[in-house]
Amino acid sequence: MWTLLFDIDGTLIRTRGVGMGAMGQAIVEHYGHTDIPDVRVHGCTDRGIISELFRQLEIDLDADHSGFLQTYCELLHGKLKVHGGDLLPGVVDLLEHLNAHPNVALGLLTGNAQRAAEIKLDHFGLREYFLFGGYGDDHSDRNDVAEEASNAAATFLGDRFDDAKVWVIGDTSNDIRCGRSIGAKVLAVETGGDCKDTLAAKEPDLQLSDLSNVSAWLKTLDS
Repeated sequence: MWTLLFDIDGTLIRTRGVGMGAMGQAIVEHYGHTDIPDVRVHGCTDRGIISELFRQLEIDLDADHSGFLQTYCELLHGKLKVHGGDLLPGVVDLLEHLNAHPNVALGLLTGNAQRAAEIKLDHFGLREYFLFGGYGDDHSDRNDVAEEASNAAATFLGDRFDDAKVWVIGDTSNDIRCGRSIGAKVLAVETGGDCKDTLAAKEPDLQLSDLSNVSAWLKTLDS
């Protein structure tokens, strides 16, 4: 059985900056800071983003971190309702096809905290497709998220899990790097955080403009 581990932001959906908007507002409401620094978000985990924001703002990372995360998720839910976002090309058709495939199991490998991932997927009607995952609640390094996702797949699938038949699907060089860390093949899509040349330099197994032209890749999953 093939295990396919999908990133979310920039791979399946775009949220038009809603996530960072919600995180910035949560800092204002929870800690009173109004000057929110710019930090890298593409390919990063929520834990890593929060750690860097807190470092620059001199906030103790353990100062009611769980309460802050709850506030962030509540704001994220509300902002998505107002501002929406976009499903990326080919996503629904691909997930429908893969969901019906007898030799495929779908999971997540995302930098989002688990609750944030659920909120985003629920908003776009995608949550039902994914059976397990690795998340960014506790890990700043995406390689650790990849290990969590691989372990979750092995636990869920049992004897059907084959670590030689894993694909990671993502839009940044960090997705490629973390896929390699667990020995997975990597499909990179040019719909998110890193440009075509940056992705190509990391030598993914396959690189596509988006997920609407995947017929050749799908044939490899029949083996």
